[in-house]
Formats: sequence, structure tokens, C-alpha cells
Amino acid sequence: MDKPPPPAKAAPPISLVVVAAIARNGALGRDNALPWRAPGDLRRFRGITWGRPLIMGRKTFQSIGGPLPGRETIVLTRNRRFFADARPEHVHVAENFDAALALAADLARAMGATEAILAGGAEIYRLGLPGARKLRLTLVDCAPEADAFFPEIDWSEWLETRRERAPRGAEDEFALEFIDYQRI
Repeated sequence: MDKPPPPAKAAPPISLVVVAAIARNGALGRDNALPWRAPGDLRRFRGITWGRPLIMGRKTFQSIGGPLPGRETIVLTRNRRFFADARPEHVHVAENFDAALALAADLARAMGATEAILAGGAEIYRLGLPGARKLRLTLVDCAPEADAFFPEIDWSEWLETRRERAPRGAEDEFALEFIDYQRI
């Protein structure tokens, strides 16, 4: 008698990770741009996000100027015609947050990743924080005028797992501190 085939292994769950650079006053940006120069943070962002899907809002995508190499980008927008003329390679569109999460999970599995990244802006962070498993934050030692702020966090739900004061590079406008948290 033939043995039945073994049961199919379920795909591992995808962890949602928030990656953000935040000023002392909670600022994220002003006029759809970062209110500081911090190449050290951009290098960290690249290292954390490489080979993973990114979820970001339309304004964040437009401020970056296009798709980032080595990643699949999901642009969350209600504008169905956002890429009506031509959608760049490695860029996907989702009309709501649940669709973006489902697409991120599919893309992560296809990429061999176990994480999907929330890459901003403020509204995307607000939507995603309740389901996030990790925070990978850069604290920027400044308090600029801003029109976009990181949402309030209940810190009792988070455990700090790593903290590193980054060496200040010649082009970093302000001191940076990298802090990682895991949801308790």
C-alpha cells in the first residue's frame, strides 16, 4: 500500500516591521521631504529593507522619486489612475491597507523573505502599527518644524532589543541613534 503524501507545509507567517527615522519631537517630514540630511540612516534603511517588500503611501513613493533597487514596492493609494500611463517595474499598487498587507505577504514569500516593511508616511504607520511585530527606528537628534509626525506608541507593548549610537558621518546633519524594538 502506498503511503499518503506528507501534508504540505504552511508558509511561515510574515512579520510586519516598521522602519522610520524620527526626530526628538516626533517629526517625520515637511513638505513631503525629510527635514534633515542623514546618509547614515539611509544606509541603515537600505540594509534593513533589501530583499523585502515595502509598503508606503503615494506621497512617500513620490518623494523618493521611484522604485528602490532590490525591493518590491507596494504603493498604497486610492487613486486608481496613479500608474495609468506606465507602472515602473517592481512597483505594485494597493487601494487599501488590507490589500497591501496581502500583497506584501505574497511578495515576501516569493522573495524568500519573512518580513514586510512599513516605510511611511505617517498615515501608513498609523494603520500598520497595531499589527507590527518590530520597530526599527532611527532617532534623529533634532526637533525641526514638520507637517508629518510619527503616531503615538504605547511603549508598554514594546521591548527594546538593541540600541546603538551611530558614528556621525561627515554628511549627517545631526547625531543618530538606532533603536530596535520587539512587540511583547
